[in-house]
Amino acid sequence: MGLREILSDKLSKEELKLLRTSFDIVGSREKAVAIIEVPEELESKSRIIAEALLKVHKNVKSVLKKSSKRKGKFRLREYELIAGEEDTEVVHKESGCRFLLDPRKVYFSVRESAERERIAKEVQKGEKVLVMFGGVAPFPILIAKNKPVKKVYSVEINPYAHEYALKNVKLNKVEDKVVPLFGDVRDVCPKLKEKFDRILMPLPKEAWKYLDVAFSCSKHGTVIYLYGIEGENLEEKVREAAKKSGLKVRILEKRKVLPYAPRRYKVCLKIKVI
Repeated sequence: MGLREILSDKLSKEELKLLRTSFDIVGSREKAVAIIEVPEELESKSRIIAEALLKVHKNVKSVLKKSSKRKGKFRLREYELIAGEEDTEVVHKESGCRFLLDPRKVYFSVRESAERERIAKEVQKGEKVLVMFGGVAPFPILIAKNKPVKKVYSVEINPYAHEYALKNVKLNKVEDKVVPLFGDVRDVCPKLKEKFDRILMPLPKEAWKYLDVAFSCSKHGTVIYLYGIEGENLEEKVREAAKKSGLKVRILEKRKVLPYAPRRYKVCLKIKVI
């Protein structure tokens, strides 16, 4: 029985029309957390909706309701636990990898799994890869598990995400390839004194502000993946940053990744240092 069927005798026809049946599930068959959005008109029915969801999805042990937009240095949302267990730490399974995390403490998007797979396929044998804003290390681990890379560095400023990254590296047995580093990329990356073959910048917003750091870690042929939001004029920002760094670049591709807001998308620019 689906969510609408269970709620058919608890919500009016008008309320059922407002019900959002798409939501994110983070975790595995053993234990998962559901993250939902509840329209303002259904706020008083939040608990009823969450309990119905627990009945439909037996592996979901906790239901969190989004109660803020992403904000702050760590780009986290506030969530309200409206049903289920207080402990929201889970092991999320994706593309043959396992990621230990708590969605209330770290940024992690289940909707970006296809993007992570796509980027991992582009990485070549023997490359050195830098992942800025690496989070719990999904990009680095997926790359290391699927490609014979030389090394992948993952830099993250959120202490909770960094601790999870350390645990996830061990969980996926890629200690010989993935190096999680704690701190601000502006402080950490220059200290590496490395030039990378591929650099990922998957910050959900304003990653372009760190292009100077990425270019300082680049060499001839380096490929950079810059993520941003439609309307940030990313191409011009890339050209300005490259000019200041004394580099020549070519924008190879611009792709829409996922919807970000009504009529706006998260996009990825693929840049090559030439």
